[in-house]
Amino acid sequence: MPAVAAGCLALVVAAAVPASAAAWSPLSPWAVAAAFWAAQLWHIGRRTGRAELGERPVRYLFGFANTLSLLRSGLYSVVAGLAVAAPTAAVAWLPGLCYGVGVVFDKLDGTVARTVGRETDLGERLDMTVDTAGFVAAPVVAVCWGLLPWWYLSLSAARYAFLGVRRWRQVSDRPVFERPDSNLGKYLAGVQMVFLTAVLLPAVPTDLGWRLAPVVLAPSLAVFGRDILAISGLYPLRGAVGDHSAEED
Repeated sequence: MPAVAAGCLALVVAAAVPASAAAWSPLSPWAVAAAFWAAQLWHIGRRTGRAELGERPVRYLFGFANTLSLLRSGLYSVVAGLAVAAPTAAVAWLPGLCYGVGVVFDKLDGTVARTVGRETDLGERLDMTVDTAGFVAAPVVAVCWGLLPWWYLSLSAARYAFLGVRRWRQVSDRPVFERPDSNLGKYLAGVQMVFLTAVLLPAVPTDLGWRLAPVVLAPSLAVFGRDILAISGLYPLRGAVGDHSAEED
């Protein structure tokens, strides 16, 4: 599936997106988009066992909520491909539109799953993986196009730093403590999505994005830092030992 999906996305991007590679890039936008999507699907697939699919695997894989998540994943992959594209007038609006539509799908897929009673482990893995991919693709294209300073990539690195610390504690047989019971991280993720969408749209002045970048970034990095301390048992409000395997995606 990852290979077939990547091939289909490569054809779509090559045929429908009027983007050429930037002078500094040896890779084409369609190649980066295809590889980015294939990596997401492979990561999800290797954590999905045959037994989980049940007797109706197609329905389980491609329920309405999961399909929205997969479409969001494809849109974020197009954004990732545009990171190596020349920022011409023909594609100036594409990163913001693709990422913005993906954000709308993000709000819909969970709501749909809860409404129809189709919340699944696969859906949770999809949502977490695609969220992480979006927070890589959007900052990278914003930095490559000069819309945000290079240090905004720390937002992408922070998620992997958190996962790396937790994985290290697991493999070294150290306790992994609970994170604080708070929705602050979700609220800040929403703020990041809105900010990145706005920054990627040509209508928003670039200098405004640069001025707001440290204000928007600092709280998110602080929460990631708090969570790393919490799972390491160094945060004062630590809870019982736990291991949310779904969050590793």
